[in-house]
Amino acid sequence: MSKVIEVTQENFREIVVESDKPVIVDFWAEWCGPCKKLGPIIEEVAEELGEQVTVAKVNVDEQRTLGAMFQIMSIPAVLFFKDGEKVDEFVGVRPRSHIMAKLEPLM
Repeated sequence: MSKVIEVTQENFREIVVESDKPVIVDFWAEWCGPCKKLGPIIEEVAEELGEQVTVAKVNVDEQRTLGAMFQIMSIPAVLFFKDGEKVDEFVGVRPRSHIMAKLEPLM
């Protein structure tokens, strides 16, 4: 079962900003080839880290306001949050090890 949470404008504050643990937010779209490659990697991270982090996805086609709020110009874009603040990000497909290395100092 996936531990990845779909985030919308309505639940963004509750899931991301008010989280008491680090949050990874993957901005993606159905039509995006690189997003389809990154998706399983994000799922792996969610499964591996379980309760230690929150892993969320934002469909930029359905949640345009969130995409605009974070100035998402290219996808996939992955943002890292700690204590409600964006602390890191990357754009494009990266290996699991890259994501884990960015998460480590946040945990």
